Amino acid sequence: MYKSITSIQNPLIKQLLKLQEKARERKNNQEFVFEGLRELELANASSYFIKKILFSPDLLDISTIQNQINPQTELIEISRNVFQKLAYRNSTEGIICLAQHKTHLLKEVKLPKNPLILIAEAPEKPGNIGAILRTADAANVDAILIANPKTDLYNPNIIRSSVGCVFTNQIAMGSTAEIILFLKEKNILIYCAALVDNAKIYHTQNFTKSTAIVVGSEATGLSDEWLDNATQNIIIPMRGKIDSMNVSVATGILIYEAVRQRDL
Repeated sequence: MYKSITSIQNPLIKQLLKLQEKARERKNNQEFVFEGLRELELANASSYFIKKILFSPDLLDISTIQNQINPQTELIEISRNVFQKLAYRNSTEGIICLAQHKTHLLKEVKLPKNPLILIAEAPEKPGNIGAILRTADAANVDAILIANPKTDLYNPNIIRSSVGCVFTNQIAMGSTAEIILFLKEKNILIYCAALVDNAKIYHTQNFTKSTAIVVGSEATGLSDEWLDNATQNIIIPMRGKIDSMNVSVATGILIYEAVRQRDL
């Protein structure tokens, strides 16, 4: 028999709700909450330590995921009303997981001989960050580096909008200065997406060598520190009335141009 929780007033349930709602709580405890069978599979495949799995037997037969359960993971049966209190998505699969953070340090990044790296400076909107992570996974980039992060990577909206790609990508964080130094030490070319006079149309550049593509926030763009250290600033031509596009869309265009060139 598993431990059973039927009340939303249970201390563990209250703590899980705090972890969902407050970035400070996640940071202080180095823990986060996620839900979903596919997300569990992806987290396990990327060696995340799953501390607890809470499941509703009304929605999930726990025997169907025995191969996804670490012997050190505590299994807890919860009632449907407790699950509904915790569930963040409309589509429910009956499973909530408590996991331990990874460190995401620059020094831990492992790169192949000719890497393709995506860098996002100070991204804020969880939906955009999740979409960028999905694109990076789809294009199989070698690493995502987040400069001057403003939003907690384990925000539930990022996990949800990334459809679990927060687990599948190699992600590291640091200051802009630290990441620029990291790239230069490894002789990685820096292409910054920016609306500046010296920018060249993105598809005229050669992305087949060791390459980092850098995007900024929609509100402020990239800092001067990036623009001044770029191998080349690049631009996506705008043919309509506006002069920019959503950062996740722009990221997809730039990354897939690099992939296209490398596939030739």
